[in-house]
Amino acid sequence: MKIVKDPVHGDVEVGETALTLLDSPVLQRLRHIRQLGFAHLVYPGANHTRFEHSLGTMHLAATLSRHLDLAPDETDLVTAAALLHDIGHGPFSHVSEAFMVELLGWGHEEVERLLATGATAALLDTCGLDPAEVAAVINGRHRYAGLIHGDLDVDRMDYLLRDAHYTGVPYGLVDAGRLVRSTVLTENGVGLDFSGINAAESLLIARTLMRPVVYYHHVSRIATSMFHLALLSHLEGTGEDVGALMRMDDAALFTRLLGSPDAVAADLAARLYTRRLYKRAAYVGRDRVNAAAVQGRTSMRDSRQIARAIAESAGVEPWTVLVDIPSFPTDMSMGVRVRDHHALVGLEEVSPLLTTLNETRRQQWRLGVYTVPDQREAVEQAATEVLHIKRPTQQDRLPI
Repeated sequence: MKIVKDPVHGDVEVGETALTLLDSPVLQRLRHIRQLGFAHLVYPGANHTRFEHSLGTMHLAATLSRHLDLAPDETDLVTAAALLHDIGHGPFSHVSEAFMVELLGWGHEEVERLLATGATAALLDTCGLDPAEVAAVINGRHRYAGLIHGDLDVDRMDYLLRDAHYTGVPYGLVDAGRLVRSTVLTENGVGLDFSGINAAESLLIARTLMRPVVYYHHVSRIATSMFHLALLSHLEGTGEDVGALMRMDDAALFTRLLGSPDAVAADLAARLYTRRLYKRAAYVGRDRVNAAAVQGRTSMRDSRQIARAIAESAGVEPWTVLVDIPSFPTDMSMGVRVRDHHALVGLEEVSPLLTTLNETRRQQWRLGVYTVPDQREAVEQAATEVLHIKRPTQQDRLPI
């Protein structure tokens, strides 16, 4: 047992199983993967890593395992899964997720191949753990998956607290202690005692408030869109294996893009490095666009096709126009159950806040069109025509 000092949780106990896994290459790589992608361009303190988050998630998982009185082997399974749950992330965390999903066919939670071979598999065997079972907890296919991968899981508790701490944004505060103490196991998996309703609501509020301020801040979205085009151009220009690039860390991939033989990729990477970012030409909610028409066009391929049409209409170079169409947020329909005496009911049945928060999330959605500063007016006009954007009222206008 060792103690690690953590700025969010204080003393974090690292047990024997975690110590065995801690120096594995897949975990050490996370020291060099930023938790929040390009959010440091908005919040200078947001330089925390997936490694820190993994330790914090493991700490909460261990605390929750003790509360649930899990057997030692079950505790080892849950804490190992918590520690390893983010090893599938590509460079800059969720920034590169689209490349993994669209070009490789899997997301960061599909970790079976990383756990089943090499040093990690050997270390798990040393700990008496089955890599397939650990992967099942991580990707949601195990009885205890809800502890790591659920609606009120230790992963969310840690990242909200940690992201709020490092950005300085006060909206991510969550009563993790109360949530842990209120968690129960039912025949259907993870449940919530009635006494934990207010704590659960605080987590949902934190998720909703942090979304536009941190996770979907427009500067982060612009930087992400620039990175996407840089990497796409680099791949088209060099034919490099995207899988190999996704196993790099932030610095290695960014260095590759800065030195790319593709001029567009190198220029965009240099702009990101020196924070010479594109600006918003259009930034609109679903009330100003045909939501049904854009809902199915959220892939990178679709975004580039629309961007080229806007660039052609504006008479500018295609690489100077970026289109950002996030997926519409899904409703937070809580899969956890609230235990009130002997009855089990859905949280939405006892929390009227869910309806309000889901509507708020829908209102937060924004479609963005970005370009270099001196082309904003032309690109805005072209984007309005191509995307059939409704003209704004005075109160709709945003300072940009």
